[in-house]
Amino acid sequence: MAYIQEEHIVEGCLKNDREAQKALYDRYKTKMYTLSYRITNNFDDANDALQEGFLQVFKNLQSFEGKSKLGTWIHTIIARAALKKVKDKIHFADLNEVEERYTFDWNAVIDVQHLEKAIHSLPEGYRSIFTLYEIEGFKHKEIADLMNISVSTSKTQLFKAKRMLQDKLKEIK
Repeated sequence: MAYIQEEHIVEGCLKNDREAQKALYDRYKTKMYTLSYRITNNFDDANDALQEGFLQVFKNLQSFEGKSKLGTWIHTIIARAALKKVKDKIHFADLNEVEERYTFDWNAVIDVQHLEKAIHSLPEGYRSIFTLYEIEGFKHKEIADLMNISVSTSKTQLFKAKRMLQDKLKEIK
């Protein structure tokens, strides 16, 4: 299919044009599946979240105001759908304040496969917050809103995720 401008795709989707819906899905499916899988760490849950997320996209497309890029808007919807899949599995550890200036020493170059394996082995909550913050670029306030937690909890869990990830990477070497 030839490249179609995003505005035309959105117009078609708003008219329930199946080709436009397919074009929108095809344009974003890979990136959004990757996001979904990083959060859920499960192929079935990632596929379910992707499907449920895109249903929400099509259902609510008329509310997209263009204040951000369409991809950013879809990204947030898919992230919410993926978080919904793992919400019951997430248990946050104690909420001691974290020293924000603490830096992690990642030492030498890290093999990508080992890093992915270590990230996937993190507990649900740690992995979700680490993924949203470090990989997907969400801010702590956005994560707190998405996960219905405090900003402090998001920061604490990210700190603990990094510490655990660093320990796991030491074990692999």
